[in-house]
Amino acid sequence: MTEATLSISQPNQILSLFGPRDQNVRLLRERFDVSITHRDGQIRVSGPQEEVRRATQALERLRDQLIRNGVVNQDDLDAVLADDDGSPRSGKIRSGGEIQIRHAGRRIKPRTEGQARYVAAIRKHDLSFCIGPAGTGKTYLAVAMAVEALKAEEVRKIVLVRPAVEAGESLGFLPGDLRAKLNPYLRPLLDALGEMVDYDHSRALMEQDVIEVIPLAYMRGRTLNDAFIILDEAQNTTIAQMKMFLTRLGERSKMVVSGDSTQVDLPRGVQSGLVDAIGRLRNVKGIGLSKLETTDIVRHRLVQEIVNAYEEDKG
Repeated sequence: MTEATLSISQPNQILSLFGPRDQNVRLLRERFDVSITHRDGQIRVSGPQEEVRRATQALERLRDQLIRNGVVNQDDLDAVLADDDGSPRSGKIRSGGEIQIRHAGRRIKPRTEGQARYVAAIRKHDLSFCIGPAGTGKTYLAVAMAVEALKAEEVRKIVLVRPAVEAGESLGFLPGDLRAKLNPYLRPLLDALGEMVDYDHSRALMEQDVIEVIPLAYMRGRTLNDAFIILDEAQNTTIAQMKMFLTRLGERSKMVVSGDSTQVDLPRGVQSGLVDAIGRLRNVKGIGLSKLETTDIVRHRLVQEIVNAYEEDKG
């Protein structure tokens, strides 16, 4: 058994660091199997040497976040736990991967080396593909890059696209008009956008047609210049749909295509346009390809374990 201490200068910082009803510190105790206590401005961590090291490192990162921003939220805690892999880090995420967006006091940036490579690929290429499991930030980071490009006046328009493929439910049985029926398919893109742009501002941009969120079918026949175009859930496109989408790319535009090849909702026997496109275009110069793994998952800590469990079942 070993023990480490961490100093906290102000009593109110302890409350913020430990979280409501000590939920942050309870999670750290469970994750690292250590004892964490506080007394006289000192946080004491005791347990097996390696676990104490990891837990102390996590607490130090949370403390630094608290000092910088005055708050520790669930995203900060999830990021710390996602970065912990049980061993010293092989290297830091490149600062060049940071995205120049601040919203609600938070800076948006990649949290893993895989995400940093994904962001770098988007910056470098006019067309980028990304595949990876749920929770790896495929959509979130692409939308962040689009907002950054719009704010920097590198593009004049953002187009967010999703295929309206039914996953076990029929559109015909959903209530409302066509817009209401399509809203559930487009909601994840709107959620990501809402993390970066105030609601009133994003609504105004949509009314001005600066931001467009549309089903894939509405892309036919268009050529998009000076635009940042994102196709989400691309595994649910057919080969013909993917060809149609990719050929919408116009001058001075950037396109990102992302999806999870393990979650295809197409009818049996229909090949995924995403998988086909990656195979066809793998050797085409000027196209970026990123593959995110379960180690890049940055949602709730349980998501990575859930994905791993399903992957093991396949094997």
